[in-house]
Amino acid sequence: MTLLAVVSDAMLMPFYPQFFEETFGMSNPQHVGYYIAATCFTVMFAFPFWAWVARRVPELNLLVWTQLLAGLLCIYCYWTQSLVEFWIVSLSMIVFKGSYLLIYPYVMSLEKKGNYSGTIGLLSVIVHFGSILGAILGGYVVDLYNPRNLFLIMAIGDFVQMAVSFFLIKSSRFDTSRTHEEADKSAEDSSLVPHGFIFKLGMITLVFYFSAFLIRPFFSLYWESVSVYDSEIVSGFIYAIPGVVALFALWLSHRQKQSDNSYKGIVPAMLLGLAGLFLQSAPSDLVVFLGRFVYGWAMYHAVVKYDVLLFELSTPKSYATDYSKIHFFQNLGVLIASFSAGILVDLHGLQMPFFVAAAGFIVTLLAYYFSFRSKISLAQTST
Repeated sequence: MTLLAVVSDAMLMPFYPQFFEETFGMSNPQHVGYYIAATCFTVMFAFPFWAWVARRVPELNLLVWTQLLAGLLCIYCYWTQSLVEFWIVSLSMIVFKGSYLLIYPYVMSLEKKGNYSGTIGLLSVIVHFGSILGAILGGYVVDLYNPRNLFLIMAIGDFVQMAVSFFLIKSSRFDTSRTHEEADKSAEDSSLVPHGFIFKLGMITLVFYFSAFLIRPFFSLYWESVSVYDSEIVSGFIYAIPGVVALFALWLSHRQKQSDNSYKGIVPAMLLGLAGLFLQSAPSDLVVFLGRFVYGWAMYHAVVKYDVLLFELSTPKSYATDYSKIHFFQNLGVLIASFSAGILVDLHGLQMPFFVAAAGFIVTLLAYYFSFRSKISLAQTST
């Protein structure tokens, strides 16, 4: 279900500039940034709403209906000819699509502490693998067909997710009420305003996700500007390199049986990610190609370690609540990045997002170190 959802999200992500220009004649780069920001803003508030609904309705029962409505709205996006109408309908579709995020804390509640790295790594690779398929499929459709067809593919994905949810509900081996009951018990213990480690980790990941997503909206255009390969299909492959690297990183981590101690892995990952950003900013397609590999390795480990840190500090009854709060901060970072990307490209060109993202990584690294330095030192001593 996660794979299908990520493929749907990733198909258009690298090609929003081309989609809006070819479909609606809108070539303003700021418009792309505003639209991606609007989608992030929508998810920011939709996910906490679905988490609240899930206290009363089992997750899989809820997903049957939300994915049905999302699929129908995808079909509407395919037919609409109005840009304003597209904004309204597509954002409404994203409201219902956002409900699939409930699966993540649910899966984590089934795991034992000590196995978090493996499970989070697996889910992370599913996300990266979905990005690979989505970017390649999106590039193929944009290059050879009308970009509108992507919404029909997205609708099929939603209907398949609905069918999988229905199948799991009917399966005698799958308990759909357990998480529902636990969520009710823990609801009264959760506060709306985050505090303590949730606030610190939320602010750190806000800057981290801002930096990571700042380079995404216009990466395909940047690649085409420095490369001799003028093809959306090639752009999709280059965009998807971090996903390929994540697959290898997951396989390697399973072979080496890495521990769940996240404190000793974030600093090296952030430093490597910083190097990857500078490599990608070089006006050479070969150096950018290498930078995508370095950046992909760093991003996999950083994302996994930050998530492990969250679930280590939280408790199983609070997973959904705490994750929804962290997710809010992360999406706020993506939202700010989406607004900033179009403005930066419009004023300073396609290279500037890489430099701003590098500065954001430095701020993230410093904030993380000074927030958890005692535990970082303890982890290094034990190592």
